[in-house]
Amino acid sequence: MATLTGRRPQTRPTKPTGNPAARAAKGTLFHAGGIILAVAFMFPLLWALLNSFKSKAEANEGPPTWFPHSLSVANYRSLASFDQGIGVYLRNSIVLSLLTVIGSVIVCVLGGYGFARFRFRGKTLLFGATLAILMVPYATILLPLYIVLGHLNLQNSLIGLALVLVMFQLPFGIYLMRNSFESVPRELEEAALVDGAAPTQTFRHVLLPQLGPVIALLCVLRFIFTFNKFDDVYLLTGGGAGTEVVSVRVYDFLTARKDVGLAAAQAIVLAIVLVGLILIYLRAQSRADKAAGR
Repeated sequence: MATLTGRRPQTRPTKPTGNPAARAAKGTLFHAGGIILAVAFMFPLLWALLNSFKSKAEANEGPPTWFPHSLSVANYRSLASFDQGIGVYLRNSIVLSLLTVIGSVIVCVLGGYGFARFRFRGKTLLFGATLAILMVPYATILLPLYIVLGHLNLQNSLIGLALVLVMFQLPFGIYLMRNSFESVPRELEEAALVDGAAPTQTFRHVLLPQLGPVIALLCVLRFIFTFNKFDDVYLLTGGGAGTEVVSVRVYDFLTARKDVGLAAAQAIVLAIVLVGLILIYLRAQSRADKAAGR
């Protein structure tokens, strides 16, 4: 034995299994498939980028051309001066998204904490009723919601629309936060309570720091979802002045005005702003995590 003789046990070198040529071929196919999928997903954005540099006549002609005959930035110049200007529509989209994110995070965090940590009669039934909202056909309640917003004087209002969007985003958010709170060991709360911390202090300084990445994910998902919303905004606000967002304007350019180039230019600006806002948020979240020692 190795322990008695002092010799190390001899190990046979492991031979690579499989044919190297077959493994290389599989790797090549895998990377080729990834490139094809990436191109397929990026094609609409590339198509919009090319159309944004075409003139109105060239962008609307059929069959469409792949590349512009001559590069023109007239579409981007028109965005700044068209009607109220793209700055107003971007501001409305950002304000609506922020209102929805703030409302969703507050309600979902508190609701998830209540379902995860408190015991009360009918908790399972209430949680099931919250998830049942997902099974309600969205189109069937748009008209009742429009009438309710009218009685509350919230039609053509970003606040009223934000309340509607928060309501429909509650089931997923509460479900996500309840499971996240349940994953945090109760011993952390008990230790904080033994040290003299109040329940609110335990919630703020013990539980919330543990769920920072989950809350950040919820914020990003809600922001993107609201920023790209079209049907709710178009139907519940009626496209009134002061409440138009960029998604409604893109639809207007494509249908009423039939200006594909202008719609493509606004779509590119929308994509750039959205990506920039997300990068800024993720950068701020990264700094907050480093400051917290995570």
